[in-house]
Formats: sequence, structure tokens, C-alpha cells
Amino acid sequence: MRILSGLQPSGRLHIGNYFGMMEGALALQHEGEAYYFIADYHSLTSIHDGPTLRGHVRDLAIDFLACGLDPAKCVFFRQSDVPEHCELSWILSTVTPMGLLERCTSYKDKVANGISASHGLFAYPVLMAADILIYDADVVPVGRDQKQHVEVTRDIAIKMNETFGAGLLKLPNPRIRDETAVVPGLDGQKMSKSYHNTIQLFEEPGPLKKKIMGIKTDSTAVELPKPTEGSSILALYKLVASPADYDQMVADHERGGIGYGDFKKRLLQAVTDHFAPFRERRAEIVADAGYVDKVLAEGAEKARVVARKTLKRVRDAVGLGNGK
Repeated sequence: MRILSGLQPSGRLHIGNYFGMMEGALALQHEGEAYYFIADYHSLTSIHDGPTLRGHVRDLAIDFLACGLDPAKCVFFRQSDVPEHCELSWILSTVTPMGLLERCTSYKDKVANGISASHGLFAYPVLMAADILIYDADVVPVGRDQKQHVEVTRDIAIKMNETFGAGLLKLPNPRIRDETAVVPGLDGQKMSKSYHNTIQLFEEPGPLKKKIMGIKTDSTAVELPKPTEGSSILALYKLVASPADYDQMVADHERGGIGYGDFKKRLLQAVTDHFAPFRERRAEIVADAGYVDKVLAEGAEKARVVARKTLKRVRDAVGLGNGK
């Protein structure tokens, strides 16, 4: 089983990224042949400053490694170090129907949230399809909001196979962890940098406390039972606490007599404890100046071996080059 997934370097990672995608991806590196990449080509649709992008790429690489990504058990690389992605993207775009892209909700959502409309943003699903198809991926772990793009990838692969020959490209399948597909933010909406409601994965203690203690709640009096349905505190606590501690917090909500401030303090402690080992590993990585560059360079070399093989197969099928 070959697994493929990527993350955009659009800023510091938050716990929604971790529980929505990273945790599942990290588990999969022990189940099959995993390819994980930093999607810096994609980030060009929203970041137009070189130093900023390079900084985001490095931070993402450090964070992913700190959370448990093992270069010995997967291929970890920077997307732009494998230019074959872009060539395959162009080939795929020549058979991709406009209507297929026009139905993608992500483009509309991003424009509505202030990202400038561009061809790159509109054609994002085609590059994403190239990212997946160039590695003959079987499984693509994604958040629920990215499921449509994997479906688009399958549609494009089917179109290529119908046009240039059956079996040219493998059809991937998404894998979504339903229980953590949507992580609530500080305001109850989906946690997203677009909504400015995130808790960073490696938030410093002061800002972390301020954010958690500022989570929006209703005005239920301390002595009364608290609603459990739609509670951001409970939803976040379930991700980082033991089942027994979570059940206790639910019972305390239902019984009453405890205020939201106490629940937030429990959540703060649980978040701090859960990510403490990752924080220690991150400090070790930062202290080793050449480690990240070495990991990404070795990963790109391995990825290009596979990417070149797939691209040659596609080039031969569509009539590019001399076919030898």
C-alpha cells in the first residue's frame, strides 16, 4: 500500500492540522510505503514573499519531524524539489473538463475568505491530482474538506485512462478519520487560520493559556448543568485527554456546580501534557542545523525516482518525446 499526503506551508501548524491530518498520516507510515511532502507550489497561490515562504517550509518540516515523522519509514520531501509534479499537472490539465473545476467548493471558499482569484487557485485540484497520481498512491489521508479533491483526482485519472489507455494511472482512495475530521476552533467554527481561531501546535505557554481561557462559552451559571452538545471545550478535551478524564468532564458538565473556567484549566493542562514530548523533540531538531536539509534532500532524491518513472509512462502514452 502506497500512501501520499501533503501539507501547505501557509504558517505555523495548529492542533486542527495535527488531529485532522497529521496524526493519521503518522500512523500510516507504519502500515505502508508513505510519501509525505511540503506543498510549497500550492502555497504560491496565497504567499508572494520568498523569505516568508522559505521560513514556513522550514517550520513545517521541523514540526512534522517533531511530531513523529520518521524519515527511515517514509519519504519526506519538498514538493518543489520534484519538478515532475508540474509537468504532469500540465498534461492532466489538457483533459480536465472546466466544469469539473468549477464545481470545486474549495476555490469559492478561499476567494470568499479573501484569497485573490487566480488561475493557480482555480487549477489547484489539477496540481493536487498530479501530486497524488505521480506516485501511484493507493491511499490519501485528508481532512473532510479535501475529500472532493481526491474525488476530482479520480475523475481526472479516469479521463486519462479513457483517453490514453486503461491502467495508465492508478485511482487513489481518500482516508478520512471521521471522529477528528473537523476540529473546533476558539469560536466554535472549524479551526482554521482563515478564521483566526487556532491554537498553534507549539504555542508558547502564555499565549496558549490566553487562548484557551478565552474560548467562547454561553452564560450558564456555575451551579447549573452545562450543555454538552456542540461544546468546543469538550470536543478539544476529547482529543488530548484520557477516556476516563473525558468522561469525568462530561459528567461534571451534566451535574453542574463547576464553572467553565475550571473546565478550561483542565483543557489547558491536557493540551500542555499531550504535546510536551513533541516540544522536546522540536528543540532537539532545531539545535541540529543540518538535519532538516539532509532529510528533505534525501527524500526528494527518493521521490524523483518514482516520479520520473510515472512521468515517462505518461509522456510515452500521450506522445511526448521519442517514446524510447
